[in-house]
Amino acid sequence: MNSQYTYFLILAASLAGPLALSFDKKVAFYKQWRYVFQAMIIPALLYIIWDAYFTKLGVWSFNEKYITGMKLIGLPLEEILFFFIVPYCCIFIYACIRSYYPNLTNKKRANEILKALAVLLLIIGVIYYNKYYTGCTFIFTGIFILLIYLFPNYFKSFDAVSFIVAYAVCLIPFLVVNGFLTALPVVKYNDAENLGIRIYTIPFEDVFYGMLLILMNIIFYEKLKSAN
Repeated sequence: MNSQYTYFLILAASLAGPLALSFDKKVAFYKQWRYVFQAMIIPALLYIIWDAYFTKLGVWSFNEKYITGMKLIGLPLEEILFFFIVPYCCIFIYACIRSYYPNLTNKKRANEILKALAVLLLIIGVIYYNKYYTGCTFIFTGIFILLIYLFPNYFKSFDAVSFIVAYAVCLIPFLVVNGFLTALPVVKYNDAENLGIRIYTIPFEDVFYGMLLILMNIIFYEKLKSAN
């Protein structure tokens, strides 16, 4: 098989399970598609701009051996699809958590954890502001989390404990997918722009880069649902 389809096949394999299980009767995720697809738009646009800019700066690059060669604004088509496929899979997991475990407890503790995490990320982001990936990822994630608590009326549909549990579950497939992408590598990182800490071959910053992406999607998903 032509190796140029590698990134595309990794994404297709990631989507296959959640897409098939979207028709599970208890979750019936397919009934939420109108909210899911709308929720993806703003985060995807922001991440595509961010990704394109960092690619131009040389913060990361893509191995031509593992991509089809089709590009848009300097990004492989597969990378753009990443910002729709990964959120779909993670919102699906979140919806399953909400459906099967509607009465999760320790919501106060979950809020405290997220607030503390936001402050910690901001501190680290400011300290390492000169490393583009670390500084931007940590500061953006920290600010967005704090906005949730600074404007509670606007974000009242957000449930911190469900998000934390769902993201903890999402991390398993997220790290597996990223493990393939960084081990081959499909995506090559400039270590001068990150902390140099790796989870296997995955930059530590990816955990929070992914967290912000999923958090934004879930926030918009819940907002759209609550408005209808």
